Amino acid sequence: MTIKTICILGAGTLGSRVALQSAISGFQVTVYDIEQKSLDFSLQTMQKILRHLFKANQIPEGADQEILARIIFTLDPLVAVENADFINESVTEEPEIKKKVWKQFGAIAPEKTIFTTNTSYMLASMFAEDSGRPNRFCAFHFHDVFYSRVVDIMPHPSTDMALIPILEDLGRKLNQVPVLVKKENPGYIFNTMLMALLGAAGKLLTGEVASIEDIDRSWMVNFHMPMGPFGILDSIGLDTAWHVTHKMPDRASVAFAALLKTYIDQGKLGEKTGEGFYTYPHPKYKEQDFVL
Repeated sequence: MTIKTICILGAGTLGSRVALQSAISGFQVTVYDIEQKSLDFSLQTMQKILRHLFKANQIPEGADQEILARIIFTLDPLVAVENADFINESVTEEPEIKKKVWKQFGAIAPEKTIFTTNTSYMLASMFAEDSGRPNRFCAFHFHDVFYSRVVDIMPHPSTDMALIPILEDLGRKLNQVPVLVKKENPGYIFNTMLMALLGAAGKLLTGEVASIEDIDRSWMVNFHMPMGPFGILDSIGLDTAWHVTHKMPDRASVAFAALLKTYIDQGKLGEKTGEGFYTYPHPKYKEQDFVL
């Protein structure tokens, strides 16, 4: 099967980046969302990234218009899936929402379409049946797309394994490094390791062991990293982190989820809203004297 047309469900931060990388890679792309403001945000996000890529000499002058011309933004589900070879879903990390989305799009997508979910922490088997085509359903999970170029391919027990080489090839065409998760695992590979780090940082903060800044400094200096756990959380989005953390039953996770909720309730979701644990676009951890 040759994939030519890609549909992205959910015009949030990650969905927008996946859509843009797909267009940069030469695919025809449709981006679907239920709110026009999300589609407007998606276009603005893409334009900002394209300006950065041009300044970094990663795309030639004038390429941005050619790239954006390959993308259709739509509120119409039928337009979104028309002739789609491949769907990648990036909607809110709530099982009932994902189930609803897959029931809707499973009923209207062409028979040829491969269904994939970009869920960060849930399992494809939780809603593969809702699509009506569980054998054509697989987790296909991106990270940053432009800087963290890993895509996790994680089949569920009913996935047709003939899809795997197709998805591996697609991952490479999207300038990603595909890694195969041989059996379902919440958090895939990297996120499993990352959640251990972020959970430990949250426990240190809620336990009043150290400040946000000093926890980040310790990680940054010891591992020569440009940001620490709380800078990472800001880049992920505090709402995304909460959706994962608040489902965990252990006392430390419950306490950290409660802290994240106080930020979310104030509209402080991290880098995408201009404020989270740090203030953007010039967070304190990027200041030269932060680790001195």
